[in-house]
This record gives sequence, structure tokens and C-alpha cells, in this order.
Amino acid sequence: MISANNVTLRLGKKALFEDVNIKFTEGNCYGLIGANGAGKSTFLKILSGQLEATSGDIAITPGQRLSFLQQDHFKYDGYSVLDSVIMGNQRLYDIMKEKDAIYMKEDFSDEDGIRASELEAEFADMDGWNAESDAATLLNGLGIPTEEHSAFMKDMPGAAKVKVLLAQALFGNPDILLLDEPTSGLDLLMQRRFVELVRAEKRRGATILLSSHVLGEVEGTCDRALFVRSGRLTSEACAADLTLDATLEHLYGAEALRRRWGDAAEGRAAGNRSAAPSDSVDLGRSPASSERGGVR
Repeated sequence: MISANNVTLRLGKKALFEDVNIKFTEGNCYGLIGANGAGKSTFLKILSGQLEATSGDIAITPGQRLSFLQQDHFKYDGYSVLDSVIMGNQRLYDIMKEKDAIYMKEDFSDEDGIRASELEAEFADMDGWNAESDAATLLNGLGIPTEEHSAFMKDMPGAAKVKVLLAQALFGNPDILLLDEPTSGLDLLMQRRFVELVRAEKRRGATILLSSHVLGEVEGTCDRALFVRSGRLTSEACAADLTLDATLEHLYGAEALRRRWGDAAEGRAAGNRSAAPSDSVDLGRSPASSERGGVR
């Protein structure tokens, strides 16, 4: 479980988020939907600790591990593909490297032996002996063949890096998983594979948050949809009930849609809420709106 408690983020005099109180629970997937610049990525960065809130705090169930999808595609250029995935569990990776360094010592001391024994015990508790095979399985499942696992990230094409970083986020059975536009750059086959992986993580009991512009993706993976507008979590809905018209109204409001597209927009939103969601609609462009609200 992860929760935001009275979280406010200010940049200068502008409040991007203000007094946000919300809880995300185990075994559920939440989809963040909003226009470009609405604050989806910012909110995920606050939850992950990449951005420090001006006030308030983020609470995680003690003992749970959080993982997030890295957005810097060049961060791991000095590492192999396989090591980059294992670094999704940084503590496990650090133990592996410290063990290797100790065993390579020519003057292996008693203290080294004690330290190695401690590391081996922790390594076993973390299922470290299966780390490389688990990472390889994730990579193969995402279309990265075995012969490329030892390649350096700097030599991988951009589309392959996206898959490696997704495997990294999923590696090691994280308890909390934060995914910012995870299918960006993936082909249709890999998008379907991603949906299967997220559903498997849900069955395992993970807490998952993902941002997306694609309604079909949210409907296929998420239990609840959260709508973000102007740095506010404005409303929520059952993801299975999403339609394009209802989503646009959640995001921009009926009045804003009428101002942008005329009276037909409001009538369409009111009359077609049972229509099937679109798998390819991009919600990234917003009509001007000054309406603001908040989920508490």
C-alpha cells in the first residue's frame, strides 16, 4: 500500500498539487488519465521519491519495495542489458557485486569471510540465485533475445531500451509498481504482452499505478481510473466503464467541451456514455479550461 498524505508541491508561487490525500491498495491497478502537462508524471515522481513534496508525506507499508519505470534511456549505457534489469532491485544488485569483489581478493581475510557469509544469507533470502534466470525470462518475454542479454545498453536501439527498462521495473516482484506511459514505443504485440504482465502482477498482489493516454490500455489493465487536470486529481471512475465521451467530460468538464466544440459536445457526452472505449484515442490535447477541483 502507498498513500499520499496532505501532499503539496509548489514551484515558486504556483501549487502543482495541493493537499492531496489518497491511498492505493494491494492487488489493484490505478490508471492516471490526463492531458499533456496535467501533472501525471509529476504525481508519479512524488510517489516514487524522485520529487520531494513541499509539504505532506508519502507512506509505504513497512517492508514493501517500490519500483518505477525509468525515463532516462541513457542512464544504464555503461551496463549490460542483464545487469540493467537486475538493478531494478538495487539492493540485490549491490550484494551481487560486493560478493564478487570479496571473492576476487587475493588476501581473503577472516573479516572478509564473515562479511561474505552475511551477504550470502541475505542473497539467498532475496532469491538471488535465480536473479539472472528471472531477468532473462523477463527480457525474452519482451522480445529481447538471449544473445543480446550481455550487450551493453549503449549499443541497444531505442525501442529495445524501452523493453529493458520495463523489464527492470518488473524485476524482483516489487510490491508497488509505478509506470509512466509504459507502452510508449512498444509495438502492438508488446503492448499486449505488457497487459498480460500487469495482470500477473495484480494477481500476485502488487499495487500498480500507470499513466496513459490510451483508454483501451487503462480499461484492459486497471481497476480504477483517476483523472488529472491542472495539477489536481479531480475525479475517479471504474476503469471497466470508461467511454471516450465520459472520459473527456471527466477531464475537461461539460462546459469546457461546449466552449471548445459547441453544444453538440455536451449532448454527445450525455447520450453516448455506453459506447465502447477507443483503443487508440490520444487524450493529450486539451481545450482551455480554468475549472479546478480535488480528490481528498
